[in-house]
Amino acid sequence: MKKKLRKRLKKVYKKLFKFMAVTLPKNPKLIIFESFQGKQYSDNPRAIYEYLQNHYSDYTMYWSIDKRKIQDLEDYPIKIVRRFSLKWLFLMTRAKYWVTNCRMPLWVSKSPQTVYVQTWHGTPLKRLGLDIDEVHMPGTNTKKYKRNFTKESAKWDYLISPNGYSTEIFRQAFDFKKKVIESGYPRNDFLIQSNNAVASAKIKNACGLPIDRKVILYAPTWRDNQYYSKGRYKFDLQIDLDTLKKELGNEYVILLRLHYLVSENLDLSGMEGFVFDVSSYGDIRDLYLISDVLVTDYSSVFFDYANLKRPMIFFVHDIEEYRDQLRGFYFDFEKEAPGPLVRTTEELIAEIRRIELNGFLLCENFYKKFCHLENGKASEQVVKEIFQL
Repeated sequence: MKKKLRKRLKKVYKKLFKFMAVTLPKNPKLIIFESFQGKQYSDNPRAIYEYLQNHYSDYTMYWSIDKRKIQDLEDYPIKIVRRFSLKWLFLMTRAKYWVTNCRMPLWVSKSPQTVYVQTWHGTPLKRLGLDIDEVHMPGTNTKKYKRNFTKESAKWDYLISPNGYSTEIFRQAFDFKKKVIESGYPRNDFLIQSNNAVASAKIKNACGLPIDRKVILYAPTWRDNQYYSKGRYKFDLQIDLDTLKKELGNEYVILLRLHYLVSENLDLSGMEGFVFDVSSYGDIRDLYLISDVLVTDYSSVFFDYANLKRPMIFFVHDIEEYRDQLRGFYFDFEKEAPGPLVRTTEELIAEIRRIELNGFLLCENFYKKFCHLENGKASEQVVKEIFQL
């Protein structure tokens, strides 16, 4: 009986949203922000929010937050509204601006008077949207996924792009025909402006990390075909932490940052003081800043990390499956990756030692192609263009 009632109430809520979205007048000074489906206060929406807060504080700004994450974010200087609450419904349908970095549910109706800013959340390596040949995600199929993607992207008024390469892909993969702001990513302003020892030490202290150890950030992506249910993905840790601890434990610590869609709670017993699970840490930008080496796979994190010109290593034990069956890549990753590719823990350790001896030099062509717009002023450019300030 309760299940039937909940279903009925959801139906009423969605209809009410649609009605209010079309009929209510919009408040030109009201903005709703959301990051990774309400799970974080982070990324491009955060950078845009902080720029507005610092320079144009006459706006009323709320963060749409998943009810399970509200407690984690209560200490931040932001106004929080619980995602899908009655207050959220009223604010969303009254707001002149929505700023988010992920797709919203399809039932979220948008009035022509509302400005929907889609910042997206990464430079694409793996194929996106309409460019995916075969979709392996739960709760959908290839045809339905692509149809729903284009229905959602048709609502966007602005799309933020970090570079010309991304602009071209976004337009075709999202079937996006409106305004693309090619500015660099607002979230990377922080990396340009705060890349100093004082900022790093402050973050390390806040995370409880030893100051005398170097930091390896391991930030892998998710696999479309490994899941528990829709929106909840598995992660199989292929790196041997015991071997890493034995070989590197006196000099390094590892920060483990799983993707926001991954639901895994890894057993890290015996790794205390060496492996720190920072998957629920608020914003990955801080973790970039304090890391000496990035280890990833096919995640777009490496495009952002490249702004720091620090060492990157790619742990790609399943590259053939990922490239040929799951997603496919937009460029020859094996030839153009901005760092060595490894498949085993032993190879990973060997590359870390090699970097210690010989240093690391980021390919200049890679930097020019993907990072050349990142000058610390992307947030300013985006805000001035969208809000006409």
